[in-house]
Amino acid sequence: MELLLVNGDLEAARAGDRLALERVLVNSRQNLRRYAEFHCVINDIEDAVQESLLLVSRKLGDLRQLESFTSWLFRIVKRECNRLKRGRRLLTGQDIPESILPIVYPEPVEWRQDVAAALESLPAHYREVILLRDLEGLTIEEMARQLALTREAVKSRLHRARLLAREYLSS
Repeated sequence: MELLLVNGDLEAARAGDRLALERVLVNSRQNLRRYAEFHCVINDIEDAVQESLLLVSRKLGDLRQLESFTSWLFRIVKRECNRLKRGRRLLTGQDIPESILPIVYPEPVEWRQDVAAALESLPAHYREVILLRDLEGLTIEEMARQLALTREAVKSRLHRARLLAREYLSS
């Protein structure tokens, strides 16, 4: 998602600007739909996206870190997909037929091995920031507190760690 494109709009929407909120929702819709296609039953995709956008419009003011907007958005739609699946199971008392389950593309074992090897190749301080951010989902501020670093130092370290991991994976 183009966070840079909507970052000013995010701030304005969070402050209550209705037009900015509309732009944020419009810009987020396609990415949410694409993400929902992997997590929702086919018949529930549009419902999950609509419910997610409605929730975002009501709760955006509560979002503390704009940097976490994208992951927050995707967590909302995934939670909505799971809620709809549970509701379908409760209503019908049956498992969801395979024909309408989302398409899941399995990750090749080699990818997991490559990512694990890339993480292992990193110096410990770089590996730690990647794991804290991407595995544990901590914000930059939470990482800074935990690592006793400035916010800028954490961002710099995370950027360098990702560059090194990307370099390792591309070789």
